[in-house]
Amino acid sequence: MTSAKIIAFQGRPGAYSDLACRLARPGWITLPCEDFYTAIKAVQMGRANQAMLPCENNLVGRVPDIHTLLPSSGLFIVGEHFQRVEHCLLGIKGTQISDIKRIHTHPVAMGQVAGLIQSLQVEPIVEFDTAGSAEIIAKLNSKEDAAIASSLAADLNGLDVLRHNVEDESYNTTRFYIVAKDREIPPTNENHIVTTLLFKTKNIPAALYKALGGFATNNINMTRLESCMADGNFIATKFLVDVDGHIDQPALKRAINELQFYSEECIILGVYPASKYRQS
Repeated sequence: MTSAKIIAFQGRPGAYSDLACRLARPGWITLPCEDFYTAIKAVQMGRANQAMLPCENNLVGRVPDIHTLLPSSGLFIVGEHFQRVEHCLLGIKGTQISDIKRIHTHPVAMGQVAGLIQSLQVEPIVEFDTAGSAEIIAKLNSKEDAAIASSLAADLNGLDVLRHNVEDESYNTTRFYIVAKDREIPPTNENHIVTTLLFKTKNIPAALYKALGGFATNNINMTRLESCMADGNFIATKFLVDVDGHIDQPALKRAINELQFYSEECIILGVYPASKYRQS
């Protein structure tokens, strides 16, 4: 490990996860990784101090790989970051929009710029990654080919931003968990704390209803509830929950105690400061 702090992410340089790392951790070195597993492994093995992992997007929903990989990783959530996804139309130097015949990007991003593709009457070409599509355009060096990616990807690949904010919906935002090897629990007197838990209910009638009842009776606000199948069968279900509050506050303690009574397993994945984005 170098003296400079390093934060890992999944994707190519210039990906939205890379941009999220640079905004959330200014001055840190960003480490591109092939997949989420490799980004997590970088923290586990000490090649990175933290990792930036997308957990949900307000247009396409949750990122299922994170539900599987994070609980078994031994890493802890130490922060969160909300990244506005601002798609840009990128081309090589000197390209005019009228020159473009093909647009390259990730399939999810392609679906988010349907209006642009229709208006330009161009051929959509699916690539593995938004930032990777910018790299492809730079290598093709053709004015007939453009990419949909971030402005950071344009800077890193020497491309021109032909048009900013070409996405169909202006509120496209991805939420990230920032994870580390060591648990970092903020003081109980800090405001705006989020606690993330993973639990598996007992296989009895109304187990989920009863497990979550403690949050209602103790006036705890739940901001996220996601389910996923557990242990490869159709009987057990695990639930990932984000709630407002600190685990050492009496009300949340009581709620978690009630949840544990109706659960076979309950893991605290992180207690961390809420992003200022939530307050805005």
